[in-house]
Amino acid sequence: MRVIAGTARSVPLEAPAGMNTRPTTDKIKETLFNILQFRLQDAVFVDIFAGSGAIGIEALSRGAARAVFTDSAQAAVSVIKKNLIKCHFGDRALVYKCDAARVDMYMPHRTEDESGMIIFMDPPYGRGLEIPVLTGLIGGGYVDEETLVILEESKEYNISAIEELGSVRIDRIKEYKNQKHIFIRKA
Repeated sequence: MRVIAGTARSVPLEAPAGMNTRPTTDKIKETLFNILQFRLQDAVFVDIFAGSGAIGIEALSRGAARAVFTDSAQAAVSVIKKNLIKCHFGDRALVYKCDAARVDMYMPHRTEDESGMIIFMDPPYGRGLEIPVLTGLIGGGYVDEETLVILEESKEYNISAIEELGSVRIDRIKEYKNQKHIFIRKA
């Protein structure tokens, strides 16, 4: 696993030991960041269920102003901090150990110099964790017209629970072999 483009290109990244994280492949990461390329410059990037932090680190490498990483596992938090140091992004990132249901406590506010906010969520598949997190983010006022939320889920994931929220709309769905990215905006 490595950073695939930008200022930290080719830097190898560590992953937490065990089978609790699913590193995103380079091909899927490249496709995601090709979609995001025009929104990323000077944005605030939030990586929820961050695992190794590879997605948020890729965002920093490609021009995000700063990033916030959250994960509930101490091993993941430790690996994210090591990866940020390897890539020289420690001064542009905050890392929090927290339960996803409490992530709203750690959400940043955008400054005038920052172009928007991108929130990336990669929860464990099939556990229903995305809806409470989305509800908290929306209810806390962190999702506005400038915010893009991206949910990574299994290819079989049924989007009806997101549609039933009513306060968000699905802009796009990008499917891959085993998973998909769902791009969500405020309704």
